[in-house]
Amino acid sequence: MSAQRDRLRRRLKAIPAATIAATAPALRKAADQMADTMLQFVPVDTGELAESITVTPAGHTTPPYSQPGGSMSVPANAVAVTVGNADVRYGHLVEYGTTKAPPDPFFWPAVRLHRKKATSSIKRAVAKAVRSTKA
Repeated sequence: MSAQRDRLRRRLKAIPAATIAATAPALRKAADQMADTMLQFVPVDTGELAESITVTPAGHTTPPYSQPGGSMSVPANAVAVTVGNADVRYGHLVEYGTTKAPPDPFFWPAVRLHRKKATSSIKRAVAKAVRSTKA
């Protein structure tokens, strides 16, 4: 009985590390798909807004003045998709509109379009990592 309990404890301890490693590709793929869709939805023709769409992996910092939330450090086991930088500070104005311009959303529609599929693929990666963890 004690050997089984020790084996179970070792396996449970190994799950978080395996999960983080296994979910990184699924997170990146989902973020890249969202960013690609945002590029298709961007209404501005100049290209600066489209070029400011960035996928930032864990452990890195998002560009300054990026939306949503500005510059931040991306935590472990996460990926951030942002729009804007120090030169392009108007992404939120395009997304939500102003008193003189109607909203032309591109960011949140792309997120909503991909959210369910991204969540499912990340859950599958976690489940696969948990099943394949040997101790």
